[in-house]
Amino acid sequence: MPRHDTRSRRRGMRGATMIETLVALVVLSIGLLGIAALFVTSMRSARSSVSRLHAINFVSDMSERIRANPTAKAAYAGAPADMGCIGGALYAVNCTPAQMAATDLFVWTAQVNALLPNANAQTSVVFVAGPPDIYTISVQWNEPGEPLPLSYTANLAL
Repeated sequence: MPRHDTRSRRRGMRGATMIETLVALVVLSIGLLGIAALFVTSMRSARSSVSRLHAINFVSDMSERIRANPTAKAAYAGAPADMGCIGGALYAVNCTPAQMAATDLFVWTAQVNALLPNANAQTSVVFVAGPPDIYTISVQWNEPGEPLPLSYTANLAL
């Protein structure tokens, strides 16, 4: 009789290892899904940080353009236009400061729209006469996956 009891115990335990294996697979699957979600979040954050770095660099670039052409003043708050002030590797010498400002805005806006996500990035330069003259330079773009547009703004006092 003792043999009979051992056999019945073995028969009852046959399914236990299968259930344990299935539970382990479910736990492992949930862990892997969590790792995948973490990876996607880190990739999205990396893309957003690159866009923010571009925005900071663009605002710095416009600040340097304004410093290089200080007599244009309010012309930097105007509309961007290609005035032909840039020819090949040399700047044309017959441009007025206002024409150079319009060309700077044109080139700068094209660069912003080319490198920031959703190529309709909004750029603006606001001029307030002083002393000191104050320029507010802003870049706004739409980051994929973000409900609201992101922006970067800096003030430049000359």
